Amino acid sequence: MTIIIKNKETLLIDDFKFRCSVGKNGFSRNKKEGDNKTPIGIFNLGNIYYREDRIIKPISKLKKIKIKRNMGWCDDPKSKNYNKLIKIKKNLKISYEKLFRKDNKYDLFILIKYNYKKTYRNKGSAIFLHLTKNYLPTQGCIAIKKEDFLILNKLIRKNTKIKIT
Repeated sequence: MTIIIKNKETLLIDDFKFRCSVGKNGFSRNKKEGDNKTPIGIFNLGNIYYREDRIIKPISKLKKIKIKRNMGWCDDPKSKNYNKLIKIKKNLKISYEKLFRKDNKYDLFILIKYNYKKTYRNKGSAIFLHLTKNYLPTQGCIAIKKEDFLILNKLIRKNTKIKIT
């Protein structure tokens, strides 16, 4: 099974068609950190992360991880933890994306394994399938409404891939 991002506003899976938003600057085969582009390619999916205080444990074939206050995603190309889940400490001297947010964007998200297994510096990090309320362009992620995410989540299998064209 494959999730297909057909264009800047359409996500397809099986017989379902969902509205989505992508990177503010469109798509790229040569993604760079901070370029606000969504990477083109076929990627595996990682774990599903969720805020237990806002979302009931999702029904999913993917491994589910509760988001804690001290969780972040390293987006600092100089760090050995670039594009990895990290624990946020008080004097952390690297750049990161906070996962426990005031807004609802990361209440529920799935890691898109772009630049993940073998990480290349400055090639982009923290590419997720996450929530949106208004379909505003992202910094490179793919965003869908919560209701659509919950449907999509039930269809996804461990071997599901995402194809961004």
